[in-house]
Amino acid sequence: MDIIRARDLTVGYGRTEVLRDLAFTVPEGRITVVLGVSGSGKSTLLKTLAGLLPPLGGEYDFAGSRVDYRSEASLRFLYGKIGVLYQGGALLNGLSLFENVALPIRMQHPKMPEDMVRDMVYASLAQVELAGSAEKYPAELSGGMTKRGGLARALVLDPDVVFCDEPSSGLDPITSALLDDLLLRLKETFKMTLVVVTHELRSIERVADSVLVVNDGGLRFSGDYADLAAADDKFIRTFFLRKDSHDNA
Repeated sequence: MDIIRARDLTVGYGRTEVLRDLAFTVPEGRITVVLGVSGSGKSTLLKTLAGLLPPLGGEYDFAGSRVDYRSEASLRFLYGKIGVLYQGGALLNGLSLFENVALPIRMQHPKMPEDMVRDMVYASLAQVELAGSAEKYPAELSGGMTKRGGLARALVLDPDVVFCDEPSSGLDPITSALLDDLLLRLKETFKMTLVVVTHELRSIERVADSVLVVNDGGLRFSGDYADLAAADDKFIRTFFLRKDSHDNA
């Protein structure tokens, strides 16, 4: 089953189109990786799918419902179904890790009893192996812990889909691999759907079930990761499969 379905979707800023006429689906319970070079529009697409940036054209369905960016009710429905791990983790420096993770609960459910908030926060921190760091502040966390803290915040309301923007960016290879393992564990244990924006080839090879490749203003590939090797596309051969751009074999 597809939880996201886009038709003729165009994304960008103002009158500037970054990606045009995209048609793709995101299957439920899998990890879909959005791949492209820096500046290709990966993060712009993610912002649109997360309801943070209205599209310039086309249609976007989430869980069978059309997303209307002009409708507060439509966006509220979307926000209640998704979580977002932003680049760098995006934790607020003046709040403890506990309070950072509690923030979405307090915004969505301001009257929730504090003992329930505490239980939800610690359950989310336990999922990312940070329960013992709840009272620490962002400045006291390593890069990997900061990313996992941001992921805990994205998970705390039990979303249907988690969007991850460059989760491995800035991490050393060992920490990056541990984060990949965590994403895989979330998928396998909780049947979670994840959409991961990255250009880290090692991460893609480890976690991707399906792939969206964007480049030069459009969608170059949409499908299973296993089928990517057979894609007859010079950009994919050059960038992803590491083949020489002049190799026509």
